[in-house]
Amino acid sequence: MDFSQIIPALPGLWEGMAMTLQLMVMGVIGGVVLGTLLALMRLSNSVLLSKIAATYVNYFRSIPLLLVITWFYFAVPFILRWITGEDTPVGAFASCLVAFIMFEAAYFCEIVRAGIQSIPRGQMGAAQALGMSYGQTMRLIILPQAFRKMTPLLLQQSIILFQDTSLVYTVGLMDFLNAARSRGDILGQPHEFLIFAGLVYFTISFAASQLVKLLQKRLAV
Repeated sequence: MDFSQIIPALPGLWEGMAMTLQLMVMGVIGGVVLGTLLALMRLSNSVLLSKIAATYVNYFRSIPLLLVITWFYFAVPFILRWITGEDTPVGAFASCLVAFIMFEAAYFCEIVRAGIQSIPRGQMGAAQALGMSYGQTMRLIILPQAFRKMTPLLLQQSIILFQDTSLVYTVGLMDFLNAARSRGDILGQPHEFLIFAGLVYFTISFAASQLVKLLQKRLAV
């Protein structure tokens, strides 16, 4: 094993890590926003909205993420062509980002729904007695408390998404893992670079998990 070529390759590997982090951050933000809307739909008094959200969540939680990535990579350009009537170029990054947001929203939905349901119902009744609308109650009272409680779970799911970004190799996107694999193949040291990539993923994920545990203890107190 010769790891001497890893240090000179760090600038290229960092570009791949930047791509990975960008996908993760944007995927988490988009997934939380869409997941929150889905959670509100599931908790809605409207049977139609609740069933639509439940169907969405059950569907995306029943299929592998790899299938979602490849499906959106081929489907997004087709859908845009059907809507606009023109060939709109869609890169691998946009397709993967849409796939991550749509897929992770199903998991974030259940986390947000559980967080909302953990808030005593009496607070909703008290807010309505004060003349607050449903939207004001959710925005000012329920959701802030719910997000505080579910922050560790949201962060844990974000760590899982960070690991899942390695699946973008299927559409040729140069994330950290794909950059390490490609550089290793070029230099004739595939094993060394894959071992290094695995250590980086482990270090980041383990450190983030420990921070989540500490945060969970502080929030519990």
